[in-house]
Amino acid sequence: MMYVKKRRRPVSEINVVPYIDVMLVLLIIFMVTAPLVTQGVKVDLPKADAQPLDEDTKPPMIASVDVNGQYFLNIGDSQDKPMEAADLAALVSEQLKKDPKVPVIVKGDGAVPYNNIVQLMVLLQRAGVPSVGLMTDASEVE
Repeated sequence: MMYVKKRRRPVSEINVVPYIDVMLVLLIIFMVTAPLVTQGVKVDLPKADAQPLDEDTKPPMIASVDVNGQYFLNIGDSQDKPMEAADLAALVSEQLKKDPKVPVIVKGDGAVPYNNIVQLMVLLQRAGVPSVGLMTDASEVE
């Protein structure tokens, strides 16, 4: 009787198939959860160089935020007095009901943290503003 000796695998060989399966599962998990983690404010950016508003357009509503994070709106009798966020949103919403095509512009001090500008834009978005413009000073490019 003849016995055949089985060949054993070398010790250095590793089965990578289970690792590939785990990587594919992780890839699917990341692909599903990535869109849920990303948040942002929808802003309509201009497609060309910024130009000043035409003089034929309606005067815009200007929502401002100062260095201290206080909100102001250029509509009403108390334009130079700070407003609460809820009052600003209610006033903007009322104005948009009267005239939905009025442009809305955000004016922020240069020293204001970016978070305060984003919070104001989110506030305006929740008040029903379809698109927001950002006010800047004209600078001369040399």
